[in-house]
Amino acid sequence: MPLTIQPTDATLGATITNVSLSSLDDASWQAIESAFYEFGVLIFPGQHLSAQAQIAFAQRFGELEILVENLKTIPVSNQDGTGALIDEDSHQMKLLMGNEGWHTDSSYMPLAAKASVLSAHVLPSAGGETQWADPRAAYDALDEDMKQKIANLNAYHSYFVSQAKIGHKVAVGAGYGFFEGEPPLRPLTKVHPVTGRTALYIGRHAGRIPGLEDDEAEALLNKLMSLTCEPPRTFKHTWQVGDVAVWDNRCVLHRACPYDHREVRVMEHTRIKGDPATESALNA
Repeated sequence: MPLTIQPTDATLGATITNVSLSSLDDASWQAIESAFYEFGVLIFPGQHLSAQAQIAFAQRFGELEILVENLKTIPVSNQDGTGALIDEDSHQMKLLMGNEGWHTDSSYMPLAAKASVLSAHVLPSAGGETQWADPRAAYDALDEDMKQKIANLNAYHSYFVSQAKIGHKVAVGAGYGFFEGEPPLRPLTKVHPVTGRTALYIGRHAGRIPGLEDDEAEALLNKLMSLTCEPPRTFKHTWQVGDVAVWDNRCVLHRACPYDHREVRVMEHTRIKGDPATESALNA
C-alpha cells in the first residue's frame, strides 16, 4: 500500500502513514521530500526508530549539525545521566524552558539549521506537546505597506539575550556551540531556496534591528510573532511514544508545550546543517 499523506487543518503540517522510515524505498523518499517542502512539518506516527535509524533518516535531508561533540542525535530530557530528574534551576532545565518559546533552530549560530528530526521516547501524562507555526502564511497575510517596511530590515539573533529573558545567564561554550562575538544578523524575510516562497524569519532569538530604536524593534517583532503564531497558522501534535516529526527550519517556527517537570519527558533530536550559500548569517 502506498504511503498516505493527510494534511492538517492548518496552513502547514501533514501526517504520513503506511511507511517505515527505517526501510524507505526511492518512491517513498521522493514523496516524503516533496511533502516536506509543501507542508513544512511532517508527522510519522508509531515509527519507534533506533538512534541509528533516526540518524540515517535525518541524513537523507543533508549533513548533520553536531550539537554536542561526538553525538549525532541528542536527548532532550529532564533526566540526568543517572535517570534522576534534573533540578529546576539547572542549566539543562533552563535550556528546556527556553524551548517553550517560539523559535527556529540555530538561528543564533553563524550557520542556521536546514531541518530537525524529533522522536518521542518517554512522555508525561499531560502536556509536553510540540507546536509549529507558519511564517510563510504569515508573510502572505501582511499588507503591502508592512511588506515594504520589513523588506530591507535585519535582526540580530542571540541565544544569550533570549535566555536572559527567562532569567538564564548562558556561559560561552555551555553547550550547543554557543560562541562569543557579534550575534548573527539575519533578514526579517527569507526566500526559501527550493520553493521560492517568502517567509518571515523571526522567533524568540531575534531582537535588535539596525536602524530602529530597541522599543520600536520589539514592538515590530511582537506584532509579526502574534500574526504568525495564531490560527490557522499553527498546529499542535500530541505525542505518542514512537512518533517522529521532521520540520523545515527555513520556513517554520516551533516550540515545546509546558508539562509537569516532576514527570519524565525524553525526546531524541537530530539537526540537519544548513547550506552555507543560503543559511549563513549576513555578518558571518
